[in-house]
Parts: sequence; structure tokens; C-alpha cells
Amino acid sequence: MEKVLLHLKNGNLISGKGLNQETILQKSSDTRWSSHFHSLISLMHMYAFVIEVLEIVKEEGVHDQQSVEASVLIDIMESFDFIFTMHLMIDILGITNELSQSLQRKDQDIENVMKLVQISKQRLQLLRENGWNGLLDEVSRFCGVFEVVVSNMDEAYKTRRRSVRGGEDKTNLHHYRVDLFYTVVDMQLQELNNCFSESSAELLLCMSCLNPSDFFCASDERKLICLAELYPSDFSIIEVIALKNQLATYIIDMRTSEEFSSLRSIADLAKQIVKFKKNDVYLLVYKLITLALTLPVATATVERAFSAMKIIKHRLRSRMGDD
Repeated sequence: MEKVLLHLKNGNLISGKGLNQETILQKSSDTRWSSHFHSLISLMHMYAFVIEVLEIVKEEGVHDQQSVEASVLIDIMESFDFIFTMHLMIDILGITNELSQSLQRKDQDIENVMKLVQISKQRLQLLRENGWNGLLDEVSRFCGVFEVVVSNMDEAYKTRRRSVRGGEDKTNLHHYRVDLFYTVVDMQLQELNNCFSESSAELLLCMSCLNPSDFFCASDERKLICLAELYPSDFSIIEVIALKNQLATYIIDMRTSEEFSSLRSIADLAKQIVKFKKNDVYLLVYKLITLALTLPVATATVERAFSAMKIIKHRLRSRMGDD
């Protein structure tokens, strides 16, 4: 406990009612990248406590395997490599946290989601262009507090693993700035561009016009026609023209019908339309709704694909469990 007490005395750790006494390491979820963000934040703030516990396990472990694994973890965590990666992941996951939360909501607000996508792209680009010095300063400060050796950026990079072909002739600056910082940021930008291209953004924004909340205030005939045109195999030219007139009647009907006044999602709308047999009256509109209902299934997979944690998956992380 000597190290923890020293950090408390120096102000590196904060103690008091409702703070460290109630703090725990949060477990991350495989399908929620925002959970990784909160797990890393708690790890950063409890860094000294985690090292202290691992040292106890190393010295007093019941099994030799426990002592060995604790020793390996201490060696990894007390390295510049680990601390740099931890701070980098916190910065990137923090940028996309609001987007993550929005994608998790059952009643997704598509317009706000697309706005958050654009903001996330802008912030990632700004991080790439201007964030290196700030990140390095923060990592160096953290290393100084916890007495971790800071890598000299001008020296040759030495990998922790033995290489059969021999080490590459590159500096620490190249490794951390180019191989890690630029590469990880570019990966996330590419993931966002792949998952939310211009065409998919247009599709989602058009779909949001089917939202029945607030008396169908989001309804926009022009955008709904554009949505139908994005499905040429489902809507012929004649059906698109017929849909324009059907939409005008449909919107007035929905806004003046009490049974459709309290709906909150497209799924609720589809159920209510079938219940009152409006699907036979507005056949083309109902087809549009059923096609739109497949999109949330697609957006739900975005979270599983878009995860900055991919870059730091390794043997130890794969084996980490509740114990």
C-alpha cells in the first residue's frame, strides 16, 4: 500500500466519500464499444490500485501460474507502450462515445445519429492533424507520476517480441506516431466512411421521415419518394408516381387519426397499420415501411464492426475473465 499512500499524498489519487470507496473496474462488453471507453477510464484512474493488487498476487499467489501471470501483467502495464495505447484508446473512444450511445438506443434518432457521424469524423481528423503533441505530453505526464520510463522518441524502436528477421530500422517516433497513432485514427475514419457512406447516410435520413412521433412531424413526401427510388427492384416507375399521391393522403390520415397519435417508432407504426388494416389501403407506403424496418438490423451490426479495441487485442486480453 506504500505506493498508493504516496500517490494519495501527492494528489495523484483522490480519496473521499463516494470516490475511491465506490470505484470498481468496469467490465467491457464484446458488442458495446462505449463499454471499452468506460473500462479504460476506470483502469486509468485506478492504475495504482491495480498495480498494487497485482503485486500482492505476484508475491502471495496460491498457484505459481497466478504469480507468473501477475508478473507478466505488471511488466506490460508498467511500460510506456501500454500507457500510450491506453491513452490513445481513451481519446478515440471518447470521440465516438455519443455516437455509440445513440446507436444503442431502441428509438434511434437517425438525424442526430448522422450529425454525430459527421462530428466524429471531424474530431478524428482534427486529432490526426493536431492531437499528437497533446497525447504525447499527457502520456509522458502519466508516466512521470507512476515512475514509468518514457521512451526517447529519437532512439531506435525495440520491440518487446523477438523477431526472426531482425528489428526494422525505425525510431520510436515513427513507431508511436505513424505505426500506432496515425494507423489507429485512420482505421476509425475508414470504418466510419465504410459504415456511413454518402449513399447510406441519404438512405437513413430518408428513412427518418417515416418516424411517427410528434404527429408525424418528420414526414417529408419528397424524401420518402427518394427513399422509394433507392429500391428500384421493389418500386417501378409507375408505383413511384402512384406513391406520391398515396403519401399525401396517408400523411393527412395519420395526423388526424387518434389511434396513430402516440406512436414512437417505425416498428410501432407497422404494427398499428396492420391492426387497423391500413396496410391494404396504403399498400405502397406499407411496403416502404417494411423495407425501412430492415435498416435498424444493419445499423446494429455497426457497433460490432466499428471497435477501436481491435488494435490492442492480444493473448492476455483474450484470456482475461472475471477472475
